[in-house]
Amino acid sequence: MTARSEATQTSSTFRSECSIRCKIAAPPAGVWALLTDARGFPRWNSTVTSIDGDIALGNKLALRVPASERTFTPKVVELVPERRMVWADGMAPMFKGTRTFTLEAQADGTTLFTMTEVFTGMMLPMIRGSLPDFGPIFEKYADDLRCEAERAGGRS
Repeated sequence: MTARSEATQTSSTFRSECSIRCKIAAPPAGVWALLTDARGFPRWNSTVTSIDGDIALGNKLALRVPASERTFTPKVVELVPERRMVWADGMAPMFKGTRTFTLEAQADGTTLFTMTEVFTGMMLPMIRGSLPDFGPIFEKYADDLRCEAERAGGRS
């Protein structure tokens, strides 16, 4: 079993970032299949209650998480199959959140998974206190993804 990854977080007045990286003993195709199956997310990802909508370029999603009663509505703004996906929500310059998922195939058949969330905007200083600590959430997300991808597909 791969060691659990630790999230990194940085913050300034108008920008906050949380990122996680982990090596997954499965090929990018298997990891990608999990990341783009909206209906299947709650089965393997304990940080997501539900995702309504198809994870496809240009689509808006309705995302629910256990830590909030709010429904988040990110839009899929970039999609490069088995390599990169970006979700964005909000309105710059007031407040915007952008989550980037990156998969890098490794020579040994594994995948390096990176997920980064960046919040920016003039409203960030006022709402920062209402945001959760994303570090533990990202660590759990990456661990859930790694466990399910390795369980489902292992090495190709």
